[in-house]
Amino acid sequence: MIQFLQNLIDAISLGSIYALVALGIGLLFGILRLINFAHGDFITIGCYALIVPSADVTARLLIGAWPWPVMIPMICLIVVIVALMTDVLVFRPLRRTSSPTLMIASFAVSYIIQNGVLMAYGSRPKAVDLWSGANTQVMIGILRVPMLQLITLVVTLVLMVAISLFLKKTSYGVQMRAAAEDFRMAQYLGVRGNVVIGIAFAISGILAGVVSLLYTTQSGSLSYTMGVPLALFAFVAVVVGGMGSLVGAVVGGFTIGFIVTMLQAYLPPDLRAFRDAFAFAFVILVLLIRPAGIVPARSSFERV
Repeated sequence: MIQFLQNLIDAISLGSIYALVALGIGLLFGILRLINFAHGDFITIGCYALIVPSADVTARLLIGAWPWPVMIPMICLIVVIVALMTDVLVFRPLRRTSSPTLMIASFAVSYIIQNGVLMAYGSRPKAVDLWSGANTQVMIGILRVPMLQLITLVVTLVLMVAISLFLKKTSYGVQMRAAAEDFRMAQYLGVRGNVVIGIAFAISGILAGVVSLLYTTQSGSLSYTMGVPLALFAFVAVVVGGMGSLVGAVVGGFTIGFIVTMLQAYLPPDLRAFRDAFAFAFVILVLLIRPAGIVPARSSFERV
């Protein structure tokens, strides 16, 4: 039982990361119908912004050496600027094209960012010591819990509450929800499309910046493709949760985190190398039972 609870905490922590990434992807899909595969590379940019640009094997902290009250907003600002630039330079000119075209464009943006990181930092993975004290363990009853997992969970809850309040209580939030329901009708009613989409990109960038800090602290290393697996699992989480549903994206993130962690813990040792295959098989099973996702968007059936 103790081991199960320990694994459950691990699952919630991993699910929190997936939920934040899925929320960033889900926000853009809800409004723009854009499956942004470059979102994982936004996370990579946030991670690499912590260190001095160099091809040396040993990383030297740059922004990562600043006090955290300055470092966190700066990393988020950098990622937000990159996200907004991709919107202005790539996605805005393609606004009236089809969803597959936008998706291919996001693939192109992803590869451009990855190659840009390669040119500036080289291809070798780099070890980074960021907030190593957060990896110490604390006792909660009979359980040993890494401090970072508690921080991840608290940060996730705070961000979700903040986004929920923004969407429900502010004018721009209401406009974003209207645009997610029916973008064209929202424009007829006075919603400025570019502003709403820009805000969605900015929020997506903030989420990617926060994830980059949490993930770097957790992994302790940097790689120019480190954001890709996160984006892949988060995209699966968005589909499992329900395309176009922000609640579904969060639920899907925690679901994927639970499945992956439990498979890693309870699969026979010989099969653990194939964990992801079992995870995706389970995803197919969920989609066969609920094709529209666990929490389908209200307008999903109309869109299909």
